[in-house]
Amino acid sequence: MSNPVEEFNAYRSKMNDKILTDNNKIIKRIFNLDTNAFTEGALDVKTKELLGLVASTVLRCDDCVKYHLESSYKEGISKEEVMETLSIATLIGGTIVIPHLRRAYEYWEALENQQG
Repeated sequence: MSNPVEEFNAYRSKMNDKILTDNNKIIKRIFNLDTNAFTEGALDVKTKELLGLVASTVLRCDDCVKYHLESSYKEGISKEEVMETLSIATLIGGTIVIPHLRRAYEYWEALENQQG
């Protein structure tokens, strides 16, 4: 049986490595900016991850949603907090984000069901 969390992370890692190997200065700076934007600052990491989750859902980026769900999970954010965040995203994004909400819910379940 496939593991959607492992599959996503393996693909993301493989492709990021390929992209960064091309040594494009602009892309490397964008990746760096993204990494640094989600570190502790005036806002804590938990808040930033939940903001990223809302923005990603509204923008309908499934890869981004998965990334922020996993980061949220690793930060110890509860399912209730994630679902409330996704409810706001669905309200703001409208019914067109419901398919993304479904996939987000499914991915959160996969995170909860991981071994280890």
